[in-house]
Amino acid sequence: MYPEDRVLIAPLPDPADFALLVKHGWYRIPQRHMPKGVYAEYFAFYFNGRFHDQKWAIHYYAPRLGHELTTRRALLPHQPDHPRADNLYYKVQLGELRPLSTPIVSLHWRRITFIHTTWDRFQDAAEINDLYLDGEEYVNRQFAALKEGVHPANLYKIKENRSPYYSNGSYNADSFARGLYL
Repeated sequence: MYPEDRVLIAPLPDPADFALLVKHGWYRIPQRHMPKGVYAEYFAFYFNGRFHDQKWAIHYYAPRLGHELTTRRALLPHQPDHPRADNLYYKVQLGELRPLSTPIVSLHWRRITFIHTTWDRFQDAAEINDLYLDGEEYVNRQFAALKEGVHPANLYKIKENRSPYYSNGSYNADSFARGLYL
């Protein structure tokens, strides 16, 4: 587990959905709710009001092992006439479901759809709002997300005898020869 690992907080609308998760080790998400995919290293689950004593809190998380796109009908064959039976869903395969030693609670009722956060925030959170915290001690989420495909570098302002410029601390021979220290 790394501080920049992504954690997706996902709602569990009904105890029956939690039972499916425990029994089969997967969670379903309508594709229309996650058009860009379900890319997170971990999934955590927010229990709504139907969970009575455990309501309005995150009690469990699990590592994501993989996912596939399929229909609701394939996921829940005992509901062939459901109005969304032919809609596409992500079937997210999960590893061992792990309980939190202290649940992450919502201090007041709120409707949770999906919350994207990082492992460091998730690990430190006592309350739902803590999942959104920013600060020097936490991973820069935009930088962490971008580096997967773009490989960015932080820029540093450099002041020398000439006008200030920004550098990422690296250079190549061509840019160095032209005086461009990028």
